[in-house]
Amino acid sequence: MKIEDIIVIVIAVAIAVGIIVYLVKAKKRGEKCVGCPYSKQCPSKTKCTCNHTKDKNN
Repeated sequence: MKIEDIIVIVIAVAIAVGIIVYLVKAKKRGEKCVGCPYSKQCPSKTKCTCNHTKDKNN
């Protein structure tokens, strides 16, 4: 294996770990639908259906 291959693998693993850490922290903050800007304002307590974003655009 070349050093370039090792660097690419390390970067890919670091990105994957960063994504997982972000998702775990978002779920602990109470976000039901990570990535949705209205996830904390969703009226549903069990899951975010993202229908509220469609209602605001109409």
